[in-house]
Amino acid sequence: MPSSRHGPEEVDADLVEAFLTASRALVGVAARSLAAGDAEITLPQHRLLVVLASRGGQRMVDLADLLAVNSSTATRQCDRLQRRGLVRREPAPGDRRAVRVEITDAGRRLVRQVTDARRADISTILRTMPGRSRTALLAALRAFSDAAGEVPEQHWSLGWGTATDQGDRS
Repeated sequence: MPSSRHGPEEVDADLVEAFLTASRALVGVAARSLAAGDAEITLPQHRLLVVLASRGGQRMVDLADLLAVNSSTATRQCDRLQRRGLVRREPAPGDRRAVRVEITDAGRRLVRQVTDARRADISTILRTMPGRSRTALLAALRAFSDAAGEVPEQHWSLGWGTATDQGDRS
């Protein structure tokens, strides 16, 4: 496969294509993992739950910003998730006009079930890769996740609280 060379501010087209292909595989993994949960939810609804699990309760407007959707979309998603008992809404402290969304214990259990299924599927895929490729992939994926602003899953899934609660523990 030919590769073009660019300056540091440009991204190699082959790298972008490789990520697009990998992202299709990961979307398939994500879709399959949703079936492992007890509640039928969509991928965007799951993403909302993961944001709440990883970052803690959010004002509705902040949640919409984190999800890169408009407030009405976030509100509709929360309506559906609240009907299933996966989130709850309360008045935001210090601002009675704002609503704060929190994940419930049932929501956390669902995120854990889906994440466990996703972890198993990804482990199966990674076992087919040579060890040297896995080592290089680890560094690349950590750098990619950092650049995307993702909170490492182990920080919030092991009962440590949210990323904002981590302080010196990270």
